[in-house]
Amino acid sequence: MEKGTHSRASSGPSYEVFLSFRGADTRHGFTDHLYHGMVDAGIIVFRDSESLHVGKQIGGELLQAIENSKIYIPIFSENYASSDWCLRELACMVECTLKSNGKKEILPIFLDVEPADVKLKTNLYRQTLSKRQKTWCTEAESWEKALIEVGKIKGWNWQKDQGTCSWS
Repeated sequence: MEKGTHSRASSGPSYEVFLSFRGADTRHGFTDHLYHGMVDAGIIVFRDSESLHVGKQIGGELLQAIENSKIYIPIFSENYASSDWCLRELACMVECTLKSNGKKEILPIFLDVEPADVKLKTNLYRQTLSKRQKTWCTEAESWEKALIEVGKIKGWNWQKDQGTCSWS
């Protein structure tokens, strides 16, 4: 078992941090570096490629990992909102945080996007969500609420081309 994963017999794997990201955008760059930095520091991290097991149903295992995590780090990138799974994860994170009475928290990273994009004040994510609503996706309303809620949380703005990070 890799250092970044851990399991408890009673309720399944338990994680300190759950990373939510759009794989095509960030997996082999920013997310990879963040993941390995945390694992090297001894933090128990859930990242889908290391923590999902072959033969297991992806949906249930992902949602279980979210419920069993203490800190959520959504890494918002240009195409984050184009992934139904990223949006499902985000909505689940918001729900679990609200139910936790302050025991869980969301620490967003805005990677080449702005909090305004996540709060649906620009077209970047708003157009994607609008398409989902037109196809009668029943989850779209909860996704919209989750994006707006998390967009209000102070996080880190990271601009890849400038190599800079700032608080948002």
